[in-house]
Amino acid sequence: MSEITYVRGDATAPQGKGVKLIVHVCNDLGGWGKGFVLALSRRWPEPEAAYRRWHRERAGNDFALGAAQFVRVGPYFWVANMVGQRGMRTGSKGVPVRYEAIDAALGAVAVRAAELEASVHMPRIGCGLAGGTWSRIEPLIERRLISAGTAVTVYDHD
Repeated sequence: MSEITYVRGDATAPQGKGVKLIVHVCNDLGGWGKGFVLALSRRWPEPEAAYRRWHRERAGNDFALGAAQFVRVGPYFWVANMVGQRGMRTGSKGVPVRYEAIDAALGAVAVRAAELEASVHMPRIGCGLAGGTWSRIEPLIERRLISAGTAVTVYDHD
C-alpha cells in the first residue's frame, strides 16, 4: 500500500500525468464564496455553477451530507464537490465539519477515481473553514483511497 504524497503548491494546478480528480469539501447550505472554492472558481466556472444548480434542485436529486458531485472541467481534469460540512459557522453544535459525511463522499470518490483511472488531488480538506483536524481526515483518505490503490496528493499552499 502506498501513502499520501504531500507537496507545497496549488491543488487547482495538480502535478503529474494522466487524469486528475481535484477533491474539496462543500457545505450543505448552497454557499460558495470562501476558502478553497475561490481558487477553484478563478480557474474554472463549472464546479460552482454545478454545485449551485445541484443545491437549488436538491428536492429532486441526491444533494445531502455525504454526497459527491463530479464535474468535468477539461480533458484530463475533474472536480469532486463533496458535501462534508453542516452549515458554515462554528456554533452551539460545534464546528461545521462532518467526518462521517466526508468518509461517505470519499467512498464515492474512490469509485469514480477507479473508473477514470485518475489520481486524486486536494488541499487539506475539511480543515480550513470547516474546522476539522487533519488527524481525523487523513485516516479516512487512507482507508477509502490509498487502500484502494488510488494515488493521492495533498497540497499545502504557500
